[in-house]
Amino acid sequence: MSERGTRRVVVTGLGAVSSAGMGADAFTASIRAGRRTTSPVRSFDPSGFPHVHAGEVHDFDPRRWLERIDPAHWGRSGQFAASAARLAVQDAGLTADDLARTRAGSVMGTTSGESAVIEELVGAWAADGLKALPPDVVGSVPAGRIAAAVNSELGLSGEALTLATACSASNYALGYAFDLVADGEAEYMLAGGADSLNRWAHAGFYRLGALAEEVCRPFDADRSGILTAEGGVALLLEPYERAVARGARIYAEVLGYSVNCDAEHMVHPDPTSIAACIRAAHRSAGVEPGQIDYICAHGTGTRTNDATEVVAAREVFGDRLPPISSIKSMIGHTMGAASGFGALICCRALYDGFLPPTAGVERTDPDLGPGVDPIPGRARTARPRIVENHGFAFGGNNAITILGRVA
Repeated sequence: MSERGTRRVVVTGLGAVSSAGMGADAFTASIRAGRRTTSPVRSFDPSGFPHVHAGEVHDFDPRRWLERIDPAHWGRSGQFAASAARLAVQDAGLTADDLARTRAGSVMGTTSGESAVIEELVGAWAADGLKALPPDVVGSVPAGRIAAAVNSELGLSGEALTLATACSASNYALGYAFDLVADGEAEYMLAGGADSLNRWAHAGFYRLGALAEEVCRPFDADRSGILTAEGGVALLLEPYERAVARGARIYAEVLGYSVNCDAEHMVHPDPTSIAACIRAAHRSAGVEPGQIDYICAHGTGTRTNDATEVVAAREVFGDRLPPISSIKSMIGHTMGAASGFGALICCRALYDGFLPPTAGVERTDPDLGPGVDPIPGRARTARPRIVENHGFAFGGNNAITILGRVA
């Protein structure tokens, strides 16, 4: 984490490819309504799994959104990322040529890279042998192609970096993009993440005992785990002065961020390390705990994650816990895209004036202690000024971003 750069950095474009809809408006409307968009899996045969629900992007046609790259040569995660980036640029009132004429690039986070492509190749190998693998499909495997798809789709000549810090990766990407713009190394950056639904991740979380049967209920007394999901998300960052000069709509300002890795345990989050990451993010943003109006939680819906996240928040905020909710209750856990979707909804919360809800909360878990407000059911009208977005990952990779409303 670097100190605050010389330029203010704002978010002027948002793009989403998700089970909750295409584009930031459709995504936001679904989240505000507390609408669950998880459903039985279609993209692979879930026979044999006792739990078959996930957050799947149904009927995704990349040719509807992509203008330059041929989807046949890119994996599903790259298609998600490039489509979300194209939508973010359009949302910002810009064209790809506007970005291509200046220093612009992309930073995308992921957990599993092109997992759907790998599963396709494994199936072909098992059925017909190694020589049967299609070369074009093999060529789309590298995870680095996720950010490359964004740059190729938009004609960008700047950095194209894919970060594989698992479920906190989009916040890592957002922080890195923030640094590049703040320090004058880029004029525009697209930051976010993408992952595709796949059988092995579904099976892995089931074997860990972390997979919910049908409903993800973060912070609820009867929560039982996550639902796997997929999607792509992109936020367009640019200097504040440039945005004002071109009359752009400014959703939010990126005030600061922090990342750390405690490597304490492969799957269990560590509250002390998370609390340290929150404090460092506050220092980076130049804010105090009392100024945080809302926390967009990592909120996976497992008993361990939600309890640990609240314990860590109490270490920083004491008895004054801000409202804390999880959009994973509606879209599932989109892995490397998760904290990017969190950042998107934080931007809309700041700009539109609401607090995102947690769906499915019937009784807040009393073991979490007093004062936990998960904003149950539907969005709450509010005027938050500063919000905090959490992203945690296996291996102790933590990333916190702080966003603020621009008056």
